[in-house]
Amino acid sequence: MSTGTGRAPYGPPAEGARPSKGERTRARILDAAAALFSRSGFNAVSLRDIAAHAGLTHAGLLHHFPGKDRLLLEVLERRDLIDARELFPGLLRPGSPAPEPARRLRLLLELVARNSRTPGLVALYAKVSAEATDPDHPAHAYFARRYRYLRTELTGIVADLQRAAGEGDAVDPGVVAGQLLALMDGLQTQWLLEPEAVPMEALVRDFLDRLGLLPADATDGLEAGDGAGTETGDGAEAGGVSR
Repeated sequence: MSTGTGRAPYGPPAEGARPSKGERTRARILDAAAALFSRSGFNAVSLRDIAAHAGLTHAGLLHHFPGKDRLLLEVLERRDLIDARELFPGLLRPGSPAPEPARRLRLLLELVARNSRTPGLVALYAKVSAEATDPDHPAHAYFARRYRYLRTELTGIVADLQRAAGEGDAVDPGVVAGQLLALMDGLQTQWLLEPEAVPMEALVRDFLDRLGLLPADATDGLEAGDGAGTETGDGAEAGGVSR
């Protein structure tokens, strides 16, 4: 998601060709930035820190990224692109049919489970989203637009699940979407503080089940590696060349 007006929140996926040397260097820089932003937050990290972590000179980094603001946005965009490929295919490939609502829910649950394997990136989102509440923060517009988009998409998924369950509009799907986002974000913060005490996927599953929105086969059909961004390491997860 960029800060430019009128753009979709995610760019199109790279197609086909083997990454060039420059693309591999950019990926290394993005991996280094993701690791350092996760550890220390955006404001505490300098471009020189990122260059050193990536094994480059400061000038070498500037050749690929002229500023830290742009680098942060590309780190965030790359992670979101991975998640969007399965959950929101119409955004990346306009006109593509969306998966069935039950499958999108399964993918969402897989994303929650995947987050429990990537604490560095969960920490990055928690830290930077909190910093970005400042209107002058370079990622402020990114996060505001990201949440608007997610509320819209989740509202549609919830409405479809309600119809499939014969629940009609007993509960406003927009309200449920907002509650679900708040639950997932709040659980991530609690999980970062005390991982063993906060089973994120189970708690999200329980919330949906209480609303009658959890199909009996909610976990069927998700084999290992199937789903939105199932890489297991923080470095691999941050990288969209190999989200």
